Amino acid sequence: MENMAEEAALPPPEAKHELELELEPEPEPEPEPEEAAPGAAAESNGLINPVKLSSNSHDKDVVPEMELEIGETEAEQEVLKEPYRILASSDLSREKHISIQRQLIDLEKLAYLSEGECASAMSSSNTDQLDAAGKKPCPLCPEEKFKACYSHKLHRHLQNLHWKVSVEFEGYRMCICHLPCRPVKPNLIGDQTSSKMGAHYHCIICSATITRRTDMIGHIKRHVNKGETESRYIAASAAKPPREVLKEADTDIQVLPNYSTPQKTDSYFNPKMKLNRQLIFSTLAVLAEERKPLECLDAFGATGIMGLQWAKHLGNAVKVTINDFNENSVTMIQENCHLNKMKVMLDSKEEDECDEALEEGEENVGAIEVTKMDANVLMHLRSFDFIHLDPFGTSVNYLDSAFRNVRNLGIVSVTSTDISSLYAKALHVARRHYGCNIVRTEYYKELAARIVVAAMARAATRCNKGIEVLFAVALEHFVLVVVRVLRGPTPADETAKKIRYLIHCQWCEERIFQKDGNMVEENPYRQLPCDCHGSMPGKTAIELGPLWSGSLFNTGFLRRMLFEAVQHGLDDIQPLIKTLICEAECTTLKQFSIHAPTSLNKQGKRKSNEICRNATKKQKAEANAEHPSFYYNIHRHSIKGMNMPKLNKFLQYLSQAGFRVSRTHFDPMGVRTDAPLSQFKAILMKYSTPTYAGGQSEGHVQSTADTRTDCIPMSVDGRADELMGNDKSSDESLFPDVLTED
Repeated sequence: MENMAEEAALPPPEAKHELELELEPEPEPEPEPEEAAPGAAAESNGLINPVKLSSNSHDKDVVPEMELEIGETEAEQEVLKEPYRILASSDLSREKHISIQRQLIDLEKLAYLSEGECASAMSSSNTDQLDAAGKKPCPLCPEEKFKACYSHKLHRHLQNLHWKVSVEFEGYRMCICHLPCRPVKPNLIGDQTSSKMGAHYHCIICSATITRRTDMIGHIKRHVNKGETESRYIAASAAKPPREVLKEADTDIQVLPNYSTPQKTDSYFNPKMKLNRQLIFSTLAVLAEERKPLECLDAFGATGIMGLQWAKHLGNAVKVTINDFNENSVTMIQENCHLNKMKVMLDSKEEDECDEALEEGEENVGAIEVTKMDANVLMHLRSFDFIHLDPFGTSVNYLDSAFRNVRNLGIVSVTSTDISSLYAKALHVARRHYGCNIVRTEYYKELAARIVVAAMARAATRCNKGIEVLFAVALEHFVLVVVRVLRGPTPADETAKKIRYLIHCQWCEERIFQKDGNMVEENPYRQLPCDCHGSMPGKTAIELGPLWSGSLFNTGFLRRMLFEAVQHGLDDIQPLIKTLICEAECTTLKQFSIHAPTSLNKQGKRKSNEICRNATKKQKAEANAEHPSFYYNIHRHSIKGMNMPKLNKFLQYLSQAGFRVSRTHFDPMGVRTDAPLSQFKAILMKYSTPTYAGGQSEGHVQSTADTRTDCIPMSVDGRADELMGNDKSSDESLFPDVLTED
């Protein structure tokens, strides 16, 4: 028996011959049990490590028989304790789970490791040799689930249960695994506790465990969309994926591939939001003139472009904090800070200075604090003077925490990109997120802005605060609302009173806000200026809201924004700010005058205590001077068979009739006026020319020319204005990159 045990413990003759060629004999070999520890640790993790044989053919005469028996017993116990393992293939750069194999034969070879036949199983691919063995257990199932069986039955089990339901990726099969790799909650049945073995897959890229096959396929597709293939993920430490460096407003940022598609990257960067970033920068620059230093928060940093622009151009006037919950985005933000030669602060402690050597005459601009935290948690823990929220989608989930700790007279800016719900394309989503009932109207963009302002007002009043709307912008890709926070119950009550419902006529699209009060009105149709309810059958009006019924613009703040935009060379937003000023004052550009930089600068340096003392008085004084709510589209109310006048001429006609009138940034063909719709149509019909039957072709040409002339103000360079003989100083350069319908 001792000789048999001795022969079983020694390696086979072929392996013995190979060891004699590779290793030199040592006179007195000493056992090294510590070398087996790394291999055992790797086996306990379910991974594969190369087997290192430290024995020699010359050692069998000097090793005692007792040590051989002990070694054999320890090997058997190790096999019973640990699941079956296999050697990693040579073409892989890292270890994979045993359920990930290339061929079914590789999966069958796993059963022979427990019998000490690893070398012969891995070197031979003959299935007859595998069938010659005895009963073998399944390497991917525990013993209580599948007992040991003969090779032909094991082959059917592996093929039908594990191989057929596998997920294929780059030549590898991720087979289903029933081993206790994934923690499963125990089920209590009576007085006994039964643990259910959960089947799962092991990801070849990130080693995650996923239960369902469809979820595993989607998980792999997300890796592929992000560019994290198996080869790139393994070599991530050696070679980083190629990155593109973009520049905006003298700020360099690195972006990953597919940076403009949010579904394919973690660090999303949208070049079309440049106008949004410049508006927010001008807002912060105006606030920095009031008090210094400012604690600013970019709650959703992504690439960190916005916070970097704040710190780079405003310097010591601001203390910037860039936050993001995604770890890859936080890493990208830190790298972009180093790229712009800025210090990175982690948890209010300086991490390190930029590794690159600064050139002569250059100095480190400042420090930026980078945090990895949920935005709601961060805004609950700390107070800020300026908070910007730009989540992917709706921002209603973050409004309560934003208004909770914002300082008095601070500013909260919100960018909402869920335009499908705000622009009345998904009505049920708008009702779910904002609690508003809306329909598609001609003034849908202003309706969207008032929905967002109403949501912010409700969040502020819950925190015993009021708001003052500085400006609201609704363009093609986003809705931006910027408000100033006023602490106290009195501003909160005044803010709550401005949230009302809107009565909208579905026939003529006339609209009016409901009167403030709690009394039920017998006939709410009497509030509408039109008489559609009396002349049309059925119910003609609907109730929209709740909406913000107050002003959307602050003229003084917009003028200071224009001055800051000129000072920092932000040419893209200057036409838009001029349009907002005209819209706030409800005037045309020919009557518009810009203050000198000196007086504007003095106006911008107001003291905080004066603002706090005069905030309520200012709101009451400007209540009568607020701009009219909503606007009319001149094409929507045109008369069939009539050629409309030019838009600028029509504005003059309305002004001569005694009405306040201006253009609006919400609609390039929109007219904001306090005239009722009946007067609007009457003046439009009065100055429209009929299209005669004899000169029908000429009439169409004239109508097209008039319409094209109305579209000409959309150009920025003013070349079309010169061709048409119009004054370039008019508001015809205020609507760049906007397409209109004829």
